[in-house]
Amino acid sequence: MELSNRLQLLQPSATLAMSQKSSELKAQGIDIINMSVGEPDFNTPDHIKQAAIKAVEDNFSRYSPVPGYPELRKAIAAKLKNENGLDYAPSQILCSNGAKQSVCNTVLALVSPGDEVIIPAPYWVSYPQMVLLAEGKPVFVEAGIEQDFKITPAQLEAAITPHTRALILCSPSNPTGAVYSSAELEALKDVLVKYPEIIVIADEIYEHINYIGSHASMAQFADIADRVVIINGVSKAYAMTGWRIGFIAAPEWIVKACNKLQGQYTSGPCSVSQKAAEAAYTGSQECVETMRQAFERRRDLIVRLAREIEGLEVNEPQGAFYLFPRCSSFFGKKALVDGREWTINTSTDFAMYLLEVGHVATVGGDAFGSPECFRMSYALSDEDICRAMQRINNCLKLLK
Repeated sequence: MELSNRLQLLQPSATLAMSQKSSELKAQGIDIINMSVGEPDFNTPDHIKQAAIKAVEDNFSRYSPVPGYPELRKAIAAKLKNENGLDYAPSQILCSNGAKQSVCNTVLALVSPGDEVIIPAPYWVSYPQMVLLAEGKPVFVEAGIEQDFKITPAQLEAAITPHTRALILCSPSNPTGAVYSSAELEALKDVLVKYPEIIVIADEIYEHINYIGSHASMAQFADIADRVVIINGVSKAYAMTGWRIGFIAAPEWIVKACNKLQGQYTSGPCSVSQKAAEAAYTGSQECVETMRQAFERRRDLIVRLAREIEGLEVNEPQGAFYLFPRCSSFFGKKALVDGREWTINTSTDFAMYLLEVGHVATVGGDAFGSPECFRMSYALSDEDICRAMQRINNCLKLLK
């Protein structure tokens, strides 16, 4: 009884695994502060929920077109025009069951066996797994905390080979919160224009959780726009993770390919969720800014508290809701807690120690391609952030 070779290539999601572990401890009555999940802690805004209720009452209960309702695709095209200055027709939009499926659709539609896909590290845990699922080869370009976790044009060019098919670029970044400025993207673009066969998969799901004032997209550059795939959705900006609506905006030939693929294994996303997403894009955006301001305040708080913990090296994220400190100064240290000896050799050990001893769930950087760091989500109340950082500080003091 064997599984397919395809499935055996894949690793479980480390973020979901840690979230599951923390849930199990909570079920045992242990007070766990969960900083492992990339999910806003706000409720979906009321006007979006009301649109969903109306959709149910209006009997939006049947299959939608595979790429999504025309009204939603028009709303997304208008958003891209009004907010980003980008011209996309509704036929260049395809809606999926979350931005994760949007990324995977794109990879599966573009990558053939043996193709290389450049992935800056640290990276979101699922990017390499999706490339492997497509029988491609992930090519990692390391960008450490010294360069704010952003790759340089020289690094990008050095990674390109005749087999390079795509670059996956996430800005604002999960797991680091790094944000590429327009000038930084243009410098990368100047490299890519020399290689017209390379597609850019631009994951912009954290677009609105941005602390530098404006969002820049690879698609803004005319000389490369015809080979950029924008990935976005409603989960982070509108606190709609469970609604499962993401989209791609791309050249029509790529949209048609993803439509063909999606039509064979999921069809269109949830009809009611689509009407809720339409309301998100066409309604008031005040809720987006309110949440962004809260995340920025929390960013300032967690950075200050983390910098007070001896042994952690911390930069200041410019977007998303993650802190990605370097914790390697603790490697090799030990602690004896309640009769159990702990030895920290990796960031996964480090995260497990924080969970079992400090009762704070984080995720080791090994899963993100940066084994000297660990990820904390600060999508929590100010009070929980303060409690979590105090717990982390207390249990790290036990390591000698």
